[in-house]
Amino acid sequence: MKKRQFTALTLTAAMTAVSLAGCGGSQPAETTKASATDGAATEAPAADGAATEAPAADGEKTKLTVSVWDNASSPQFQAVADAFMAKNPNVEVELIDTQADEYNNKITVMLAGGAADPDVIMVKEADTQVGMKEKNQLLDLTSYIEKDGIDLSVYGGAAEQLQMDGKQYTLPFRRDWYTLFYNKDLFDAAGVEYPSDDMTWDEYEALAKQMTSGEGSAKVYGSHNHTWMALVANWALQDGKNTLLSEDYSFLKPAYEQALRMQDEGVVQSYANLKTGSIHYISTFEQQQCAMVPMGTWFIATLIQDKKDGKFDFNWGVTKIPHPEGVEAGSTVGSVTPIAINAKTDVPDLAWEFVKFATSEEGALILAENNVFPAISSDAINEKLASVVGFPEDGETALEVKNFVFDRPLDSKMPSVRKVIEEEHDLIMIGEEDIDTGIANMNERAKEAMAE
Repeated sequence: MKKRQFTALTLTAAMTAVSLAGCGGSQPAETTKASATDGAATEAPAADGAATEAPAADGEKTKLTVSVWDNASSPQFQAVADAFMAKNPNVEVELIDTQADEYNNKITVMLAGGAADPDVIMVKEADTQVGMKEKNQLLDLTSYIEKDGIDLSVYGGAAEQLQMDGKQYTLPFRRDWYTLFYNKDLFDAAGVEYPSDDMTWDEYEALAKQMTSGEGSAKVYGSHNHTWMALVANWALQDGKNTLLSEDYSFLKPAYEQALRMQDEGVVQSYANLKTGSIHYISTFEQQQCAMVPMGTWFIATLIQDKKDGKFDFNWGVTKIPHPEGVEAGSTVGSVTPIAINAKTDVPDLAWEFVKFATSEEGALILAENNVFPAISSDAINEKLASVVGFPEDGETALEVKNFVFDRPLDSKMPSVRKVIEEEHDLIMIGEEDIDTGIANMNERAKEAMAE
């Protein structure tokens, strides 16, 4: 049995306030990497679904490496690892930590070298899994899923959208989607009812007009559109009929018409001012400069913490994102954090057991306890998320997702096409191009990008 070598990317002392070695008492057990047969990266799972790698020698633990980012500020990774180790005392999970802005490059380098580490890969951006799969760097999980009878429907359609060539190379770990945040105090002062959990985009626009008041530095905008292209394009994707990898982007026109109309009428701040002033949606909302803001579920944790820290002191709420006419309430757009297994791992079955645990309802409850939105949605998980101190008492409806579509499809051409759309988006929003010209340019330039 070969000794498991510690990778040079193990957590630094500053990142390991909770030491994995401490799990075994004052003298941690020696850790080994169990050997596997040639071709283990593609072998079928064991009959009983348990790990089949050779057991470690007495007093030793089998090490499993998992790549993560910003571990010190992302307690969910350690929490899942700790829970897995508690259920599997003969296993030591080592988190290979990297700064978030360096993570994708680091994983690319590590996998290109053909190393067995990391065994398990947290995929920071879902579309990067396409390149990994094309380079044969990901283990096909399909046979494991079939053998263990994993019900993919619990992920609300996200698992199917992660499939490539009809096979499952990743499973959803975390999921974030767009909701609507609002300032309850401003609505109360205006004597206006809070946003409904079943509101069309036209009704949202009318409500934003109603909530716009004041002038100059004292002006309160009815809503706020952040500068991301997603804060316009996403609303054209909610019906699930179109994607940002398209031959014709005319489906975006109604969304751009509304965004520019609200901007011209002073219902939201101008895109140009937001860009030149580097104005962020967090400060705009927390300084009560707007009554509403469409934003992702990650904003919930920010608001809870910032209010606790005294950065603002007003009551806020969250509800379902508005929807197009004819589309069911609770239909939203978002993204997932998938989890994968390195095709070169020498403990594929053990890696699968970790992935299965991390993406199960038990793993999801651990994420919810850490105020992170898991890929699985259930009444128990929503109750856990809503029970966090600081979560709005009437906000649980925002956690009910009926239909979920990715903000961008998984395709190797998507990054270059996205760049094109974002460049044309800027020009449309600052008035350098009219909508029709911008969409025509998207059509032409995206076609060129897809042909490269």
